[in-house]
Amino acid sequence: MDAERRVVVAIAAHPDDIEFGMVGTLLALGEVGYDLHYLNLASGSCGSMTKSADEVRKIRAAEAQSAAALIGATWYPPLVDDLEIFYTDGTLRRLAGIVREISPTIVLTHSPQDYMEDHTNTCRLAVTAAFSRGMGNYRTEPQRAPTEGKVTVYHAMPHGLCDPLARPIRPELFVDVAMLIERKQAALECHASQKDWLDESQGMDSYVRSMLRMSKALGAMSGRFLHAEGWRRHLHFGFCDADDDPLTEHLGERVFVPPASDGEQRFHVA
Repeated sequence: MDAERRVVVAIAAHPDDIEFGMVGTLLALGEVGYDLHYLNLASGSCGSMTKSADEVRKIRAAEAQSAAALIGATWYPPLVDDLEIFYTDGTLRRLAGIVREISPTIVLTHSPQDYMEDHTNTCRLAVTAAFSRGMGNYRTEPQRAPTEGKVTVYHAMPHGLCDPLARPIRPELFVDVAMLIERKQAALECHASQKDWLDESQGMDSYVRSMLRMSKALGAMSGRFLHAEGWRRHLHFGFCDADDDPLTEHLGERVFVPPASDGEQRFHVA
């Protein structure tokens, strides 16, 4: 891990996804000197029962910018509308250009298994954009020069802490966000337009309470923390060294890594 550069980008699907499962870790990284970057691939255009897509895009962009400003992160405009996040050439080239511009040392993104395709497609796009960062023959849109250096990719926990078949998913590491929970909640509350929408469309019984239940569940799962965010590290091939784990290295006592179960090898090193 390059000790001289500390840059993290959170790449999520929709406005408020970063706040639900990633922003506590972003805040913790900011406190140890990381430059924070904040990107939602989709505009949030479908996030209303009553307003037009144009109205919703403007509202949700303003909410996301407010949340990014609150945590001290650089905000990037979305690339597509809701339910239009597909693993396509055009979207990948645009995202890869942003990743090269940022040149992150950490990428935080969705789980490869989640309850909706916008999330899983965002995960795939983020992983490939990071993987292609140094490939000189891969042209981004707009064209950006390839960037050198290692990047470690971490996957957040899926909504509901399970895969689409309701099978539980456990983190490889937990980040303590108890001391940051008020700031995490304030960032989520920037997305005020989503309370009624999520209650009506997904029965979430208030998006803030849903986030707090998830963070408490992860804290209980850790056996250490009151509130936590959970992460799994992407396989290192093409990204970083086998033993690179900057969350654990830089966040210290805020991170708990449970012992591997018998016969389990956490990071493949062949």
